[in-house]
Amino acid sequence: MLRTIPFQILASVTPAFSHGALLGQLNILFAPSLPPASRMAIPTREELKTARENFQRGNATCFILGASGETGKELLAEILNQQLFSRVTLIGRRELDLKGPLYTNVCQEAVDFEKLDDSAAAFRGHDVGFCCLGTTRAKAGADGFVRVDRDYVEHAAKLAKAGGCRHFVLQSSKGADSSSSFLYLRVKGEVEARVQALGFDRCSIFRPAVLLCDRREFRPGEWISRKFFGVVALVSPTAMSVPTATVARAMVNNVVMPAKDGQKVEVLENAAIHALGGIK
Repeated sequence: MLRTIPFQILASVTPAFSHGALLGQLNILFAPSLPPASRMAIPTREELKTARENFQRGNATCFILGASGETGKELLAEILNQQLFSRVTLIGRRELDLKGPLYTNVCQEAVDFEKLDDSAAAFRGHDVGFCCLGTTRAKAGADGFVRVDRDYVEHAAKLAKAGGCRHFVLQSSKGADSSSSFLYLRVKGEVEARVQALGFDRCSIFRPAVLLCDRREFRPGEWISRKFFGVVALVSPTAMSVPTATVARAMVNNVVMPAKDGQKVEVLENAAIHALGGIK
């Protein structure tokens, strides 16, 4: 019953043109959580504080792919708030309008993702790479979605690895599975496998459920579904959704903590993202 009721409720109040967006989010919601290849132990607040102090002394640098997106914007804010990196590079199709002293150590690289090799220098000299890059099938079409969410991400990760990046942090999705019959989940599973195969010293994969945020771009279907899942979150905070700010904080907290027992790949499902992202 639970599998059908949410869409029936949302569909009754949502125009037909937005059903695709709703179905996409419901696919994420009801996708099975696959057993992760590894798990990260959730630190205490004191352990995290010590890890942050140690990390700051390392004078590390990072880049962000997808800083203009909802999670990417929260990630940039969290990184600057914690002052963990000596240099932050934003790599994207266009430069963002960033002004003020807060952004003194932020530089921007505008690249053509269709000719990414021409911008290989943008990926050099970073210790950590954060990837929040993505689009939607509704915006880019099926082929465009695959190109952005799988091919662009894989190509960028290859350049980052060649440029010396040791830790790659990838935003994926709950239910990511390369054998899924759903395009979205299949592509997310494929890109996870391809990034892991590159052999980073450490690769952290985040699989959030439905993302809760306030978009500047108004999408009726997503707006209604987020309102619905926001109400559901009051009853079951970690099961069906997660705020983008929590995902961003979990990513940053993950980076400062050493990998458990030297694990090279760690997969954080939605509940772990809530737990790690809830520590300030």
